[in-house]
Amino acid sequence: MPLVRAAIAIGTNLGDRAHLLHAAVDDLAALPGTYLLAVSDAVETAALRVGVVEPGPAYLNAAVVVSTSLAPRELLCCLHDIEAHHGRDRRAPRGSARTLDLDLLLFGNQIIDDRPPHAEPSDRGGLIVPHPHLHERAFMLAPLAQIAPNWVVPGRSRSVAELLAALGPAT
Repeated sequence: MPLVRAAIAIGTNLGDRAHLLHAAVDDLAALPGTYLLAVSDAVETAALRVGVVEPGPAYLNAAVVVSTSLAPRELLCCLHDIEAHHGRDRRAPRGSARTLDLDLLLFGNQIIDDRPPHAEPSDRGGLIVPHPHLHERAFMLAPLAQIAPNWVVPGRSRSVAELLAALGPAT
């Protein structure tokens, strides 16, 4: 497969967050056929669930851009392996505190939805790119805007920076 640019969000709110964030970046850079192009600064945000602040440890968030020869599903599997290596339990309820959360935000200019037919929108088994909530989550957009502000999000026809600006200052 030719090299494709991909954007990945990193979040952590348990344990040594700074160490976990740096370890995740190192693990991403070590993936086969994958080259680290850019890493954002870390941004601390409150824990959120569907836009509502939740009690619990704050998140440390960052974003990376890589160039990879991995297919989208292969890359997603690698992200899940890295999460598991750092203690993430994907069976925990959605929105639970976690040691590491890696989300595939963008994969080139592709739009992918490989969920099974008739799957619920919340089905965790499918791959959806761009990330279905990227356009409404400042904690994903802000770090990504540091390193890829002009990347036009497929299906939104707006750049990362434009989507972040549209959220306004309160997000």
